[in-house]
Amino acid sequence: MGVDRRLIARVRPVRHLLGMVVVLGLLAGLLAVAQASLLAGVVDRVLLRGAGLPALERPAAALLAVMLARALLAWGSELAAFELAARVRQELRERLARHLLALGPARAAGERSGELVNTLLEGVEQLETYLGRYLPQLALAALVPLVLVAFVFPRDWLSGVIFLVTLPLLPFFMWLIGGQASLAARRRWAELARLSAHFLDVVQGLPTLKLFGLGKREAEVVARASDRFRGATMATLRVAFLSALALELLASLSTAVVAVALALRLLGGGLSFREAFFVLLLAPEIYQPLRTLGSQFHASTTGAAASRRIFELLEQPAPWPEEEVAVAGERRDPAAPAPRGPAERGLRSEGVRFEAVAFTYPGAERPAVAGLSFAVEPGERVALVGPTGAGKSTVLALWMGFLRPEAGGVRVGGRRLEEVGVAAWRAQVALVPQQPYLFAGSVAENLRLARPGAGEAELWEALRAAGAEEFVRALPFGLETRLGEEGAGLSGGERQRLAIARAWLRGAPWLVMDEPTAHLDPESEAAVQEALARLLAGRGALVVAHRLATIRQLDRILVLDRGRLVEEGSHEALVARGGLYARLARAYVGPAAGAAARGEG
Repeated sequence: MGVDRRLIARVRPVRHLLGMVVVLGLLAGLLAVAQASLLAGVVDRVLLRGAGLPALERPAAALLAVMLARALLAWGSELAAFELAARVRQELRERLARHLLALGPARAAGERSGELVNTLLEGVEQLETYLGRYLPQLALAALVPLVLVAFVFPRDWLSGVIFLVTLPLLPFFMWLIGGQASLAARRRWAELARLSAHFLDVVQGLPTLKLFGLGKREAEVVARASDRFRGATMATLRVAFLSALALELLASLSTAVVAVALALRLLGGGLSFREAFFVLLLAPEIYQPLRTLGSQFHASTTGAAASRRIFELLEQPAPWPEEEVAVAGERRDPAAPAPRGPAERGLRSEGVRFEAVAFTYPGAERPAVAGLSFAVEPGERVALVGPTGAGKSTVLALWMGFLRPEAGGVRVGGRRLEEVGVAAWRAQVALVPQQPYLFAGSVAENLRLARPGAGEAELWEALRAAGAEEFVRALPFGLETRLGEEGAGLSGGERQRLAIARAWLRGAPWLVMDEPTAHLDPESEAAVQEALARLLAGRGALVVAHRLATIRQLDRILVLDRGRLVEEGSHEALVARGGLYARLARAYVGPAAGAAARGEG
């Protein structure tokens, strides 16, 4: 029955709501005393004193008012508890989303998308019972029984002693069974996370599964995962039912002991009927907060299990301060592609420099990049080439601020990236990835990711520059045509040209490209190359490239091998040198074309 201190910290901003729930519950407990006293008085007057209806009007009206007041307090407590849980869930979900964005694609790539979505949505939602019911009930279970017992002692000290002796038994048994309940809930949440992640993998990989005839097998895998989740759920319910049985049995036996003791002293004349009936009416109210705590604890175990995963994600260190990533973007004019002023002029005039940069991925045996130093001047277009595993993608991630160097540093505009601010720097960069992501939405919505305030004329200008105007006008609804997830319905070349249009619309002085013509047919590649030439004009660029058609458009080539810069120069100079680049060029184009590229044919 432990309380997660990290969740308690999230409650502090709305602790007034938590206090309201506790105060309303305590007031309801006090009204239970008044209700028991009034009801005992009414029964005593009717059964033992033969009072008529006129004499019962005021006590009955008071009893009805108390019952109505208890109902109103319960209603107010429910509202406050719901508001408490809703606010904390909203803050936690927003913070988790911001933190995942702050971690960036390089860190988030190690997580399973389905499991992350399940945690962000269902996991946070499961905290409602924990925050809105279990936490307030924890305070009420400690306060209300003691307050009620204090009203019992003046009337019957022996019953008060019985209450004090039996009350600790309920939390003791909750503690004994609670460990098993928490373990079962964690297993259930782990199975749900695996099921969610695997199901998303199946949906995203459906074409591959159908192609290899593995649809039936994967359906069986999902069925087995569902059965494991069912088993984990039933195991959790069995523990919850066992706990409920134990708590109800203890409370009933304790009430029975009190009732027997009251009956014996009532028959012996040591206690009046009114006092005995009052204590008997109050006995269920004394045990009720602990019984409710037990039921709320088991209902909240899933939320507690989910919270562990939520905080596990939140505690992963982001490469840059999260506040900087979140706030800097909010300060921008949505219609402007980048901040204007000294910072931008510095970036334009002094370029970008890597100074002995080193980075090693967690668990890797060797650094991805080590002692890497180079510079890209404003307006200079630089290619980054090298064999697989040379560190090209890592360099791009470091350039974009998705990763933070372990040693050395990145300077932009003559200042370290930490001083410039990663969000301010990213606002100066446009990206054309190898596989551009297009969200489910209209063409216009996907383009306006680069500049939310862009007008329709600006969108068409960007499409015209990217060579995409013709095919977009041919779409059923033009700019308002809805695209499927990942741009479903468009060809690879069309998706790439939309990515170029998006980069053009951003209007940033720096450009990053990751083999933008990969996987394209010759005709599409030619169209994309023409669009890229227009996009590159006047911009500084860092381009990961494999095809010579792309590389030859650029001013300088950096050759990486095992995370180190091994060659640097123009295409002709590097080919003439006969080193790693020359071997890569021959491999890219074949021996005959390689000879032609060297001027031998």
